[in-house]
Amino acid sequence: MSAVTLEILQPGPLALVEDLGRPGLSHIGVTRSGAADRRAHTLANRLVANPDDRATVEVTLGGFTARVHDGNGDGVAIAVTGADANPSVNGVPFGTNSIHHAHDGEVISLAPPRSGLRSYLAVRGGIDVRPVLGSRSYDVMSAIGPGPLRAGDVLPVGPHTDDFPELDQAPVAAIDDDFLELKVVPGPRDDWFVDPDVLIRTNWQVTNRSDRVGMRLVGMPLEYRSPDRQLPSEGATRGAIQVPPNGFPVILGPDHPVTGGYPVIGVVTDDDIDKIAQARPGQTVRLHWSRPRRPWES
Repeated sequence: MSAVTLEILQPGPLALVEDLGRPGLSHIGVTRSGAADRRAHTLANRLVANPDDRATVEVTLGGFTARVHDGNGDGVAIAVTGADANPSVNGVPFGTNSIHHAHDGEVISLAPPRSGLRSYLAVRGGIDVRPVLGSRSYDVMSAIGPGPLRAGDVLPVGPHTDDFPELDQAPVAAIDDDFLELKVVPGPRDDWFVDPDVLIRTNWQVTNRSDRVGMRLVGMPLEYRSPDRQLPSEGATRGAIQVPPNGFPVILGPDHPVTGGYPVIGVVTDDDIDKIAQARPGQTVRLHWSRPRRPWES
């Protein structure tokens, strides 16, 4: 067993333990949850030779510090991906998307990122907190899983493999802090709207009411064909774009409700879902149909 732990000194605005979530439980009212930016989470694990499903720390807007405690004295491999939070150990920067070795007593720090929203700290062996319903992820909507990190929390690190990764750095495109472009599959309820193409003609802005449950947008409101028509609750999925009566879309995130009663005008393609995790309040979002809308959808 590993003798490594991380002592949380400062969690910043929000720091959560996340893995790839708990699939297959929606029939009992439990959504998948998991890392908001799955690609960044997976990359961080790969850099430190972890399986993809090992838990990382998801840090929102930096301000995070943790002290390494290593009873073996061997040090531990760490990596930070996602939003560039200028990661450092004892004040010495080591760069995003690269491996660094931290030793007993050293302090890992993540500053507020210059662009993007969420950073992922992986430790070789993974964050080994107790799983809940098969996952170490925290769901902010249902409060299932290990809670948000607080100063004084101590995170155990799991056992690691013997092989280090061949690469010590991964070239990754910088996060665009200007426009966020997303592809959207039309439907299933786009016929509920007077003009569904308002969705793709509008430059939407991310509001400060966005979180892991959903990214809320403002812009030109979409209009229902029949404002008094009621929609029974339907199954919801990550990336679904629900439109409440005010006409402003909500793109569901990893901690979305299992069902919803607002019509879904479209669903963000799986290739683009992770981009949503890095969108900041005030950022512009442009949506594009991933295929032409069929004649009967007009």
